[in-house]
Amino acid sequence: MTEARAATPRVLVADDDPTIVLLVEHAVSGLGREYDTATDGDTAWRLWEEHRHPLVVLDIEMPGLDGLELCRRIRATEPERETFIVVVTGRDRAADLESVLEAGADDYVTKPTSGQRLVARLRIAERRMADNAARRAAEEELRSARYLAGIGEAMVALQHEINNPLAALLGTAELALLETGGTGKQAEDLRAIIEEARRIAVLLRRVSELRNPKSVPYAGDAKMIDLREPS
Repeated sequence: MTEARAATPRVLVADDDPTIVLLVEHAVSGLGREYDTATDGDTAWRLWEEHRHPLVVLDIEMPGLDGLELCRRIRATEPERETFIVVVTGRDRAADLESVLEAGADDYVTKPTSGQRLVARLRIAERRMADNAARRAAEEELRSARYLAGIGEAMVALQHEINNPLAALLGTAELALLETGGTGKQAEDLRAIIEEARRIAVLLRRVSELRNPKSVPYAGDAKMIDLREPS
């Protein structure tokens, strides 16, 4: 969800018919929602880009962009379909209504309509929006759980594959250091090897203790898991 959407949960009403605009505005106000109004498709698109309204009520035939093209643009910009689109149209042939849904609308109301009917459709829209939001949240939790499970399995495998050879490396290096008597260039090199091996052991320990992995910037646009010691 974008910041604009969270900060501005308004309804966008787009229609060039003043009577229909007034009817929709009254219905939206009856639901306790604030709204922005556009009388042409270009203005409606600009307003939606700026505010990302979660609910859009629009007509098909408008000056500038028509309602179908506006639907397509919203869907192309927002493939997650967080915006719920209701089309109010005077077209009632099956082919026309099919084109409305194919363009990305979620629901439609045919003209002429009444305020009572509009309120009912918008209440249904709000319920469906709430259901969709709950579904997206559940899907995100599932993705997160799978991601964390995958990390956990990868960490177990890494520890299994690295711990044994690392312990052998440390043991060998420490024995070799003892044989040098602790002095000279060879002893310095062995101490460096032991120090880096112990650093790897510490990182493995931190990996095993990860419970809520967080990403940090690495290079360019790349990110990596934060393995720094907790402060």
